[in-house]
Amino acid sequence: MNLSQHFTSQEFACKCGCGLSDVHPMLIDLLETIRDKAGEKPVTIVSGHRCEKHNKKVGGAPKSQHRLGKASDIQIKGMTPAQIYALADQLDKDGLAHVGGLGLYKTFVHIDIRGGRARWNG
Repeated sequence: MNLSQHFTSQEFACKCGCGLSDVHPMLIDLLETIRDKAGEKPVTIVSGHRCEKHNKKVGGAPKSQHRLGKASDIQIKGMTPAQIYALADQLDKDGLAHVGGLGLYKTFVHIDIRGGRARWNG
């Protein structure tokens, strides 16, 4: 099922195969904005929605935004995680997008739409 011009529900499905793939519309809007500002480079969803069992298996926080369909771990071809992180953080600072949580990891960036602001290096 298409969620937007560039994203489908299958991309966000829990990696355990349970079929859970609910995604908050604000997260889709945020990812579309990031894609646009990254020069229309495709955004790859490394991890989207997670069921409780899979979240526990991968060491996710018990109250992870992934469990709520409000978070994604992403990569963008041709960009380093540090570049993606900087782009998303700047979009938030400029008021062009709401980025709640933003985490920098070695191979991906965590991004979510939680109510408050949180930044970290994994």
